[in-house]
Amino acid sequence: MPSLLEAITEKYGSSEDDTFDQMPIAIYVPRKNPRNVLPKLLVLNDCDIDSAGNETDLRDKCHGVEELDLAQNRLSEWNEIFKILNIMPKLKFANLSFNNLSADINNTLPRGIMRDTYPCLKSVVLNSTNITWSSFKHILKKLPMVEEIHLSMNNYDVIELDDDENCQPIQIPSVTKLHFTGNPVSTWVEVCKLGRAFPNLESLVLAECPLLSLMTPPPSPDTHHSLLSYPKQETDSYDNMMDLPHDAFIHLRFLNLNRTLIRTWDDVDILGRFPALKYLRIQGCPLFEENPERQEYTEHERRQLLIARLPCIQTLNGGAEITADEREDAERFLIRFYMDKSEEERPDRYNEVVQVHGKLDRLVNIDLTPESKVPVLLVCGDKCESHTLDVYQTVLEFKQKLEKFFNIPAHRMRVFYADQQICSIVGPEEMKFPNKRLYSYNIVSGDQIIVDSKK
Repeated sequence: MPSLLEAITEKYGSSEDDTFDQMPIAIYVPRKNPRNVLPKLLVLNDCDIDSAGNETDLRDKCHGVEELDLAQNRLSEWNEIFKILNIMPKLKFANLSFNNLSADINNTLPRGIMRDTYPCLKSVVLNSTNITWSSFKHILKKLPMVEEIHLSMNNYDVIELDDDENCQPIQIPSVTKLHFTGNPVSTWVEVCKLGRAFPNLESLVLAECPLLSLMTPPPSPDTHHSLLSYPKQETDSYDNMMDLPHDAFIHLRFLNLNRTLIRTWDDVDILGRFPALKYLRIQGCPLFEENPERQEYTEHERRQLLIARLPCIQTLNGGAEITADEREDAERFLIRFYMDKSEEERPDRYNEVVQVHGKLDRLVNIDLTPESKVPVLLVCGDKCESHTLDVYQTVLEFKQKLEKFFNIPAHRMRVFYADQQICSIVGPEEMKFPNKRLYSYNIVSGDQIIVDSKK
């Protein structure tokens, strides 16, 4: 299996270029310093890399590299990982996803291999690496300026971010973005540990995690909980008490809960209390798939219920920014949705929007479906007779029925609609289109249908 140095040489070529030595005419061409030969971004996915290679040669080649993608290789030794980091002092982004890094750093790393810190490294991707919490905490201490971390698909069902020395949660204030997709964590108590470890977190992705609820303990699907009476909980891991589910996420602006197991509207109400939350994704959850209201209302109406219960959300499920008019319509819909339900069934948000919009009248259900049978007057030359017209038939079908009345073949027949209100002004309208249905002419009782034969 190749080393990183060999893979770089294979993909990007040697730093030496002898082309000009073979030219018959001597022309001075200044050679680039080998440190500037490679691009700042190195992409070496799926190259079977298992080691760093000669550190001196690698340092000469990669001194200026700022972004490194080594996903889907065969790196498994932490000493090789840190050799690579050590020879790239300007590295800002490192993707190590799908390398098996399950070995514990404390048991495998030789002394002196790791620098004190890596202050330039801002983004680290460790998806599906099986990295242990112990190794991850060790790395965090060396990344004082890290801003974005990817820990998706690492089979974490418990969050272990206590400081091993004093049993208090570590705190990394520089981290603002965390991707945690596809980990089997199921309770919000565990998720809150992430918020404590990263107190300035602004973006959190929990898609495809089997989270049952934002409450602790998770409620049964048919149980209603009032947010205002939400009980205070003391976690098992820390001595301090968290009053509400959002206390660990006071700076969180973006949250992705797609395809979690959230199933109650009370969880939506809790999301509405997050102090900084502006952008939310919540699709593919049992809340929408199993809720009995699902069959009664359209997707648009369910969106209205979400908007009304989330007063501070600006963008929902990646759509356009919610306008003031859309929010007002949603809040009015919420009032009418719950106005006939009991107090126990109404969310806390109901009383808030009633104070804004007042108690609304019920919407009048107006049926705009055209009448199916309309009495009209059929006129053909001197012949005139009353007829009950089926307005759902097409013009062609109507002509075919008129054949027996006036002995004119349908293909030779011309039919005109005379609106009794405006016919004297604009004249009758010929019904030319054979597949057009009669109700589209807005025929009402007393109008005339004039039949004539083509010449």
